[in-house]
Amino acid sequence: MSLPWLTVIGLLPLLGAVAVWLLPRSDARAARLVALGASLVTLAVTLAMALRFDVGKAGQYQFTERVNWIPQFGVSYALGVDGIALVMVALSVVLVPVCILAAWNEVTDERASTFYGLVLVLETFMIGVFAARDVFLFYVLFEAMLIPVYFLIGQFGGAQRRYAAVKFLLYSLLGGLVMLVAVISLYTQGPGGEQGFLTSNLTGLHFSSTVAERLLFVGFFFAFAVKAPMWPVHTWLPDAAAEAPAGVAVLLVGVLDKVGTFGMITLCLPLFPDAAKWAAPVVLGLAVVSVLYGALLAIGQSDVKRLIAYTSISHFGFIVLGIFAMTSYGTAGSTLYMVNHGFSTAALFLIAGMLAARRGSTRIDDYGGLQRVTPLLAGTFLVAGLSSLALPGLSSFVSEFLVLVGTFTRYPVAAVAATGGIVLAALYILLTYQRMFTGPAKDYARGWKDLSVREAWVVAPLIAVIIALGVYPKVVLDAVNPAVGRTLQQVHQNDPAPTVAGVKPAAEGTKP
Repeated sequence: MSLPWLTVIGLLPLLGAVAVWLLPRSDARAARLVALGASLVTLAVTLAMALRFDVGKAGQYQFTERVNWIPQFGVSYALGVDGIALVMVALSVVLVPVCILAAWNEVTDERASTFYGLVLVLETFMIGVFAARDVFLFYVLFEAMLIPVYFLIGQFGGAQRRYAAVKFLLYSLLGGLVMLVAVISLYTQGPGGEQGFLTSNLTGLHFSSTVAERLLFVGFFFAFAVKAPMWPVHTWLPDAAAEAPAGVAVLLVGVLDKVGTFGMITLCLPLFPDAAKWAAPVVLGLAVVSVLYGALLAIGQSDVKRLIAYTSISHFGFIVLGIFAMTSYGTAGSTLYMVNHGFSTAALFLIAGMLAARRGSTRIDDYGGLQRVTPLLAGTFLVAGLSSLALPGLSSFVSEFLVLVGTFTRYPVAAVAATGGIVLAALYILLTYQRMFTGPAKDYARGWKDLSVREAWVVAPLIAVIIALGVYPKVVLDAVNPAVGRTLQQVHQNDPAPTVAGVKPAAEGTKP
């Protein structure tokens, strides 16, 4: 019998959380060490699994497990990863130990066991939601993630933490409630039986009517748009990210929000192909608005964490744009963008947290001239910022380029409009760097130390990945391309044939 890799990987952080909670509440150091150790063991086992992943069959689900969970209702405990799910699980397990190390000195009292235990529980839910191959199991984990995040923000956040936590919870519960109705309705359209919620049994359904398929699509899409977040259901994110501890903000924006766009690729498109094509023009319009709106509001922010949150709204607009362009370049670029955005945003949030730990403020105008005092800290912020604005040679460039090229081949107007986000990105990143790091050093900062050894261990892996994926993104693209191709086949979409001036283009999906 083969090792149930995904179950083991999901249980490791959960067992670590139990171990942390069994420790004396007064021993904060032991809680930190056990949490870091559990997250590193999870990372090591995930890497061992990834080495066994057959890239040649990346379009198929591997390491599959299935056990009847609630057969009377058609619910199965079904897990498996294709190339897209694998890279999202890898993103999760890489960022968790980084965030634990970043929070090393943030929570040092008797609450430490609660904080680190919740982070590990959240890791279990993140791994599970990306690996779930049963729609009902996906929904349960999709909602379960709210619990640790709510307490992490509400107990350990800033001055407005309770307001931000409740707002996050209410928005997410609203999206989840709509999705629950859609999940149950989808089951009634399927074959039913003990495995009625398996995604494989719900793909390729013949719906009772076109209206039914469209309503089900809207139910799933709304929940994912809230989670993503997209305009106009985005307003919870700036508050939650600004009030959350830096490490929690990283997991919130770097991983949890990706569940929304991951769901769009793996559920919305293959389960409701005709409805997805019907809704694509409207979704693309919302995506373009998200790109421009998020970037414009980022420029006007006075708080650096809120600025990073608004930049993420803009970036998620690009991701959704590539998904609903329904081209191989666009969808592959969106998947790569999810990974790249996770690392670049993580670096920005964590560096902002390091600055706040020194100054006690996240207001941009409270800083200035730091590149003279802390050049390494300034340099890492600049590299992460340049990646965020998609500078060639850094990770986000390739993904953003693929998204725009893939979108332009089918929806040129949307692609051209979205390119305005690139110009605005240069403004909000470079202006922020100028205000915080250039000019004469302020008196309060003259005694500051540059990156400590612990802080270097936090940011160095992120910067290394940002540069590596900027130079060699093939390692991720090779894994996701077969899964992208399978998804486009399920939606019955082919890349538009290239056109040449004066020559009549071939019919879509045929050779010219």
